[in-house]
Amino acid sequence: MTARLDATHGADLTSWVASANGHPDFPIQNLPLGIVSAGNGERRPGVAIGDSILDLAGLAAAGLLPGEAGRFVEAGASGTLNAALALGGGPRLALRARLSELLREGTGERPAVEPHLHDAESCVLHLPAAIGDYTDFYAGIHHATNVGKQFRPDNPLLPNYKWVPIGYHGRASSVIPSGVPVRRPSGQRKPAAEAVPAFGPSRNLDYELELAIWIGTGNAQGEPVPIGSAAEHIAGYGLLNDWSARDIQAWEYQPLGPFLAKSFASTVSPWIVTPEALAPFRLPQPARPDGDPQPLPYLRDEADQREGALAIELEVLLQTPLLREKGLSPHRLGLSDARHMYWTMAQFVAHHTSGGCNLRPGDLLGTGTISAPDLAGAGSLLEASQGGREPIRLPSGEERRFLEDGDEVILRARCRREGFAPIGFGECRATILPAAVP
Repeated sequence: MTARLDATHGADLTSWVASANGHPDFPIQNLPLGIVSAGNGERRPGVAIGDSILDLAGLAAAGLLPGEAGRFVEAGASGTLNAALALGGGPRLALRARLSELLREGTGERPAVEPHLHDAESCVLHLPAAIGDYTDFYAGIHHATNVGKQFRPDNPLLPNYKWVPIGYHGRASSVIPSGVPVRRPSGQRKPAAEAVPAFGPSRNLDYELELAIWIGTGNAQGEPVPIGSAAEHIAGYGLLNDWSARDIQAWEYQPLGPFLAKSFASTVSPWIVTPEALAPFRLPQPARPDGDPQPLPYLRDEADQREGALAIELEVLLQTPLLREKGLSPHRLGLSDARHMYWTMAQFVAHHTSGGCNLRPGDLLGTGTISAPDLAGAGSLLEASQGGREPIRLPSGEERRFLEDGDEVILRARCRREGFAPIGFGECRATILPAAVP
């Protein structure tokens, strides 16, 4: 069902790329995939290794990626990874094994590989795939509970929450890579104290701490993916900030759900961390509390329950102009973990396709906001500030109820397990620009 441990995961494995050894995100045990441009601006498939990026197209042209590894890179030569992701796990695994051979300390092939290595700071990172469709789930039960309490204190979760993976179809065209600024959206707002709605910039702009799931092989329309094989359709993971205009959302979401409050931007990290890299960090899906229903048969698979969750520490930080001016580090707003999800990634795929929907290579799924049980692990300001009633106090002396223009939100993720090298996802960050006047 899932990727297995092999020689590429060895904790004692080191690389001749010196910056990779002990790197917080990109040691040789990670090798995430992306689309990069350097020099002439051509978009090419690449891999992060320490503070460098390895040009996979250059390696392939030099004859260093034979067989299935070369097939994967050839499929990604168009400037997106869609066709490469569609090949499934075999070519991806072959590429990982070959790259581990080429980059490990002591290899005799370093002189041939080194010319294809670029300083990451000199490269531009793009979306790794052309996103045809984007779906956002709502699997963080603590987030759902915290938000529900603000509206329904005695019954925060709606009756369907523990039966079905809740989700909605988002806007793929406005998904942007990390580092691209986000303009504050405008829309209709109607605070409770006002008799009629008004149009204007959002006053309650918020972030959402999520994981991104990249689809590899798809399915034909009308042919559901069984839960037992659903994980095989996932090509990798990233970080996702699904920005939310809470005041606009509160007015427009009934009866059909989010619209302008979500469609203006979603920021995704540029690297796809593969299932193979995450193999050491799999763990059982947490047991449901007594009294909770078990998943219906089409969502339940013993192997998925045994190893379908991931131990990924998730962090969100805020950098304001004043914090930067005072030389202060970004302020941590929340520390959570992917194990707080009520549903597994495979259950997302199985449910999404159960009605006949066809997923395609490069489609993006969001987990929904992942919050910890306590507010120190809140995945949104809506929770952390209790709907704006309890402002967050920053080391600069500022307060935040929601995001202000000039604020920069930074998401980070780390995987740690004794006996294995830790790996990370790289950052997912963006700065808020003032609203445009329509």
